[in-house]
Amino acid sequence: MMASMEDTALTAIALELYAVPFDGFMAARTAAAKAATGSGKELPAAVKALPKPSVAAWAVNMMAAHEPSVLARLADLGQRMRAAQSSFNAGALRELVRERRALLGDAVDTARSVAERHGRAISAPIAADVERTLGALIADEGAAAAVRSGLLVRTLSADGVDTVDLDGAVAVPGAVPVPGAVAEPRADSVPRAEPESGPEHAQKQRPTAAVTIRPPSDQPRLKAVRETPRRTSPTALEKAKAVLADAKAAEEEAAALATERRDQLAETEEEVAALTRETLGLRVRLKSAEEQLDTARKGLSTAAAEAKQAARAAEKAQRSAVLAQERVLRLGNTRD
Repeated sequence: MMASMEDTALTAIALELYAVPFDGFMAARTAAAKAATGSGKELPAAVKALPKPSVAAWAVNMMAAHEPSVLARLADLGQRMRAAQSSFNAGALRELVRERRALLGDAVDTARSVAERHGRAISAPIAADVERTLGALIADEGAAAAVRSGLLVRTLSADGVDTVDLDGAVAVPGAVPVPGAVAEPRADSVPRAEPESGPEHAQKQRPTAAVTIRPPSDQPRLKAVRETPRRTSPTALEKAKAVLADAKAAEEEAAALATERRDQLAETEEEVAALTRETLGLRVRLKSAEEQLDTARKGLSTAAAEAKQAARAAEKAQRSAVLAQERVLRLGNTRD
């Protein structure tokens, strides 16, 4: 197992590798492993073992490297949604669902832009994987930490019930903090008070004892505080209302998404119809051009034949003219 210093070095190298252009990852990893050979055998081997991310994971990593504020807004939205669910605030949850839809759309557009700036276009299926991963960021604190680390190697997804599966999702798992983990102090690290003895210690304790004894007049107030009813756990009805609120929010989101997809379908159908019409027009023009080309080729063949025939006739006429001239010359010489 590598020492913590080598773990830190591996994390630093990984952060640089997972922020390079997608097509340059393999060469960059090879160069990084070669550069780490002076640090022993374990670090270069660990660098070589860093997996290449999927395209969608790479796009999310590029957001973590170049647009971290976008991921921070999504993580903040996730915290507010969890708070609204815990307090059974259906109205706030519906508003947050609308905000989620808008922020996710903007975030996917940002991912496309960042990826294109770094040499890789994002197709529709990859954009859908990016959106699912960002949705997992909103839904789960562990996923949020993984996404914002910039070390993803695969995409994430959330079902809204179970925690997001992060197994094998991060290149260096130890570099991602575990949400909610609080380090407990060791027992041997807590300072213990040394026992005191002697008359001076007895004098120090007497005032303390006097302070801890409350006068009888305070007893009713203490009793009232103790008898104050504590907040009870949510009833079955409250839980059912919370589930209903979640279901309604999910219904609204699904309806909005269905409307968006129908609009996209209508636009695509219109585009396909326009392209079909254009294709038919081009086919008609192509057929007409082919007919004109065929006619022109026939005319060219005819013209070539006629030109050849005319050239032969001209050559024959020239020979006839030469012969006639020679005859005239012979007749003129004979008369003399």
